[in-house]
Amino acid sequence: MKIRGFFEDVSGAGKIVKDRESRIQNGSPTPETKDPIRTLADQLHPGPKNYTVASVRQSSPSSKTYRFVPQDGHVPVFHAGQYASFRFHIGDSNLTRAYSISSAPFEARGEDPFFEITVKNGPGMFVPEYLDKNLEEGDTVEVDLPFSQFYYEPLRDSKNIVGLAGGSGITPFASMAKEIAAGKLDVDLTILYGSRDHTDICMKDDLEKAAECDKVHVVHIMSDDPEWEGEKGFLSREIIEKYSKPDTTYMFCGPLVMLNFVQKALNEMGVPPYRFRHDASAQPRNVKMIPGFPEENIGKKYQITVVRGIQEDVIPAVGEEPVAVALERAGIKVDTHCRAGECGFCRSQLISGDIFVSPLGDGRREMDKEMNWFHACSAYPISNLKIKIPIQ
Repeated sequence: MKIRGFFEDVSGAGKIVKDRESRIQNGSPTPETKDPIRTLADQLHPGPKNYTVASVRQSSPSSKTYRFVPQDGHVPVFHAGQYASFRFHIGDSNLTRAYSISSAPFEARGEDPFFEITVKNGPGMFVPEYLDKNLEEGDTVEVDLPFSQFYYEPLRDSKNIVGLAGGSGITPFASMAKEIAAGKLDVDLTILYGSRDHTDICMKDDLEKAAECDKVHVVHIMSDDPEWEGEKGFLSREIIEKYSKPDTTYMFCGPLVMLNFVQKALNEMGVPPYRFRHDASAQPRNVKMIPGFPEENIGKKYQITVVRGIQEDVIPAVGEEPVAVALERAGIKVDTHCRAGECGFCRSQLISGDIFVSPLGDGRREMDKEMNWFHACSAYPISNLKIKIPIQ
């Protein structure tokens, strides 16, 4: 890259070196105790903090919205679409769960800052059921935020965004819609949102209010609702094409089955890879959905020797659950912010034994693979293991 020209640029480098040497010679011998970059970094990424539950409200018959206020008065800056990681102690288990932030970023920057998550409950959903029955106004929770690259980036994305959502996958798009409606985000957003029936649309009121803005459009698609007069069935290529504009960026958040279909449909439409991004998807509860998973491993029981510094613990594990779940059940703290093999916070080392790494979330670097490092949230034991994890 030329700024002023080849010779000017090359000669300029010599001036920089001389200026640096001069500053070193004339510098104070007293160490500088203030580090403005460190201070800024701590404000942007302060690590886990305590928040108080300010309110709990029903956002649909099967979902609740929880509002959290910071006990130190500061919510870290986040983008619409990012998620927060919660740490819970339930029974004897220590576990983390990631939830997309459903409030808008501007709501965290006012005089009374807060952020919200909206959680959909259902049969067999361990943490959502716990929250539904136990989390109340005034409670304290430990939260770390923000995480994820799932947000609008003007250097990468077009001004026309089509959000493809299913179930609780509406939450990051609700955050974007609110930010747009408040005039804080300059894009056109069309949300294609799949639900079962019109009586249980997650965040329906929030979406309707945001859609009063001419830059936000919400299209509901009902899969099992004969009374619905709008789009029916499942999200299809025809529906996607119907509501798309030229030069569209597609963003997806929803269940794995829906993701697989959307990827196929967009490929058939000729959408280039850089125009499609999806949120982190946790490993499916039904491991048969994971390509290549050894089904004979289902139901098998193993032992995992966990090394933390000089401490060693032996814990039970089963073949159809990730290593991270075994650690959580045993009450061993492990950071699993994304639970999708993406963020790398649960990076651990395999000392002995064999694991199956899910191709749906293998975010390891090539050197990690060579040195037997793995992400505990997306790796399954297929023998007894000995692993080394970070000390929490």
